[in-house]
Amino acid sequence: MTDEVRDHWYWRPGWRPGRSFYTWHLTFAESASVVGLANSYADVLAQLPGITPVPPRWLHLTMQGVGFTDRVPDADLDEIALATESRLARCSPFQVTVGPAVVDPETVQLPVTPVAPLQDLRNRLRAAIGDVWGPDAIPENPQLNPHISLGYWNTPAPAAPLRALLSQSPATTATTTIAAISLITLHRNHQVYEWTTRKTLGF
Repeated sequence: MTDEVRDHWYWRPGWRPGRSFYTWHLTFAESASVVGLANSYADVLAQLPGITPVPPRWLHLTMQGVGFTDRVPDADLDEIALATESRLARCSPFQVTVGPAVVDPETVQLPVTPVAPLQDLRNRLRAAIGDVWGPDAIPENPQLNPHISLGYWNTPAPAAPLRALLSQSPATTATTTIAAISLITLHRNHQVYEWTTRKTLGF
């Protein structure tokens, strides 16, 4: 349990204004259950100081980064998408439980469980990147911490009062079915993660 929250919006290595990133995300704008759960926290989020809420259209679960758009050739991206489609041919839809919300060092987030099918999906995404670039060139840590962020902290603060405010909201959950994943072009220019979708693959 964290004692302090910190500003999420510092510029991480490689990031700068105007730079975009290719990544695989699960997105939830079309999931009525997830959007409904997120909306149920709107009032308590409005009471939390130093939080940047995530609009429903940008609710997501980060699965696997590919690379900055100015470093990944279009031909490579197309090959990775094809390899991913092949890897997902052996994947089936599965159900997850979302929530209840918790205070994280950089977010208020909804944990997503069970982890195992999500980790299996991430492993397939990583293997597809390895099919194109080789196993030593797969970016990011292989382990997944599945969650959907409701908001990002923009100011350092003690965590305990924030947890106390969040506890005023009922500890509710939602279920949704994971049956597709999107390859997106992501940026973070306005203290929110926004994207355009390159390709969506169902399974």
